[in-house]
Amino acid sequence: MPTNDPPVPPHTAWAHLRFAIVGPLLSAPPAAGELKSAIGALAARAWQHPLTGEPIHFSAKTIERWYYQARGARRDPVAALRKRLRKDTGRQASLQPGFVQRLLAQYQQHPNWSVKLHVDNLRVLVKEDSAVGPMPGYSTVLRFMRRRGLHKQPRRNAEGRPGLIRAEARLRHLEVRSYEAEYVNGLWHLDFHVGSRAVLTPRGRWVKPVLLGVLDDRSRLCLHAQWYWTETAEDLVHGLGQAFCKWALPRSLMTDNGSAMQAGEFTEGLTRLGVVHAPTLAYSPYQNGKQESLWGPVEGRLMAMLEGVDELTLELLNQATCAWFDREYNRTVHSETGQTPLERYLQGPDVGRPSGASEALRQAFRRDVPRTQRRSDGTIPLEGVRFEIPARFRNLRRATVRYARWNLRDVHLVDPRSDTVLSPIYPQDKVRNADGRRRVLEPDVPTAIPSAPPGGQMAPLLRQLMTEYAATGIPPAYLPHHPQNQERS
Repeated sequence: MPTNDPPVPPHTAWAHLRFAIVGPLLSAPPAAGELKSAIGALAARAWQHPLTGEPIHFSAKTIERWYYQARGARRDPVAALRKRLRKDTGRQASLQPGFVQRLLAQYQQHPNWSVKLHVDNLRVLVKEDSAVGPMPGYSTVLRFMRRRGLHKQPRRNAEGRPGLIRAEARLRHLEVRSYEAEYVNGLWHLDFHVGSRAVLTPRGRWVKPVLLGVLDDRSRLCLHAQWYWTETAEDLVHGLGQAFCKWALPRSLMTDNGSAMQAGEFTEGLTRLGVVHAPTLAYSPYQNGKQESLWGPVEGRLMAMLEGVDELTLELLNQATCAWFDREYNRTVHSETGQTPLERYLQGPDVGRPSGASEALRQAFRRDVPRTQRRSDGTIPLEGVRFEIPARFRNLRRATVRYARWNLRDVHLVDPRSDTVLSPIYPQDKVRNADGRRRVLEPDVPTAIPSAPPGGQMAPLLRQLMTEYAATGIPPAYLPHHPQNQERS
């Protein structure tokens, strides 16, 4: 009967056969003087080869040696019957130390070379310098490099890309391990995925939409998924805000380093909500691996079931996506956790926090920018539009405003020291300002200003300077000028 069990390793298969031969001698020891005849009977039998299945015989001396090995190992007789490893296992005597040193140095300089290219260049070095040692075969060098993990690295231009250099250095010196958050809502993942199928837009263009997916690390629950036409910070905030409202505020959020994830509205909004932003290391998508693995079933099941739909719209795609995630993905047992994502999420333990009203979330995802107030009319420039600062704040030279670039209807003046919202501000309406009506300005100093001194008095500083100058005894350093046509007195 066929079985799906994995094949037994050769060393284990030989140990099982040897124990099957001598095991009866251990379970029912022969009487005194009968051991030799019992071993001779076993040697006369034909046994099945553990690897090929063909008949095989063993000598009495061999079976006798197995018997005493198994009897001497009281704890694990099967392990005692395993084939011993060769003393030179893991070593390659054909590789001299000088050759190995040259090979490692060459790999460090050219990690993107193939094994064949390494061998060809080393062959030239051996001819030029006999001290390197004899040239081994290609297969020997290949086994050595594979055992050392000297794999061919992808060719990348790291010039001007310090992030790539740091990522490759991290992979060379630090191990990569899988991880899982200890608490539900302790860590969320977020990313965009470009769909494999183009959708017809209302303007008659074929565009591949992008899917925003939000995933809880511990439970693997898909918290929100929505398709968009673009991958902007506005789309990101729109989708993430829905995940907050539906579930909770997480403690931390892991994203990649896309432009939307680095936008000021997004990063400052997470800070105001008390969510730690944990971006992945540049050029290291494996750190967000749970999120990346989500796109496999999206394409393999969800999009595959939509192949027969000719007129696929963004609205229909979002409806199908919500239904599939809610009724199948979140309710299917995960192969790693052994639970459905929904069950694991509900069982906790949970460190999430209430998200609050959607308006509060919308107000949070804005950025603070300083602007210089124009003294002539009390306005500031913002995204190509001039906004009027209330007159009571006309003394501020630098005004800090909070806004989202995609929503200039909601702009506020804030105090950067206390993070207090001072007042909403609105775009300048020049047509309305043309009616001539103006508010009376409140005095900056409420106290009464004393009246000016009687006229004719000189400024105190100039009076002091003239007194000091006269005290020097030097006459005024100028020549009086009397025009001839002017009457002298």
